Amino acid sequence: MDRRTERDFWLEQAMAQWEVPLLRTCYLLLRDTALAEDAVQETFVKAWRFYDGYRKEASEKTWLMRIAVNTCRDLQRSKWFIHIDRRVNMDDLPESAVPFELPDDTVTNAILSLPTALRQVITLRYFQSLTVQEVAEVLHISRRTVHYRLDKAERYLKSSLEEWYNDQ
Repeated sequence: MDRRTERDFWLEQAMAQWEVPLLRTCYLLLRDTALAEDAVQETFVKAWRFYDGYRKEASEKTWLMRIAVNTCRDLQRSKWFIHIDRRVNMDDLPESAVPFELPDDTVTNAILSLPTALRQVITLRYFQSLTVQEVAEVLHISRRTVHYRLDKAERYLKSSLEEWYNDQ
């Protein structure tokens, strides 16, 4: 099997396995369905382009999440990003890979209202089930920083959802 064929086969497998988790992550980071779809497409293009450089030191999921998070960061840094209406419509959320029903969208809205750094760690840790070490690798931060951000995000969510939780 020549290198190009192997790379193409890998891309098909990776897209089938990781497209939905990447789309959910990008959507939670960008809060825009079209941008999330663009970010996922760009993630796979970059992964395909740099497949030969993938050293397999991290899992495939961690490697792709790192590319996706960096792609989302690049989009957020662009000057036109601040002019986009990023109000969240819950019907636009991609389907979850794991079925999970909430009585309403309060939790998701609380997570979407977190500052970007906190939303990133919550999304990767709890929505994508990455370990703390993998989250640190994806975001290029220390494990200690991941723990700090998780703790801060959890405290924020606990206080903002306390009334909602007690009503349930």
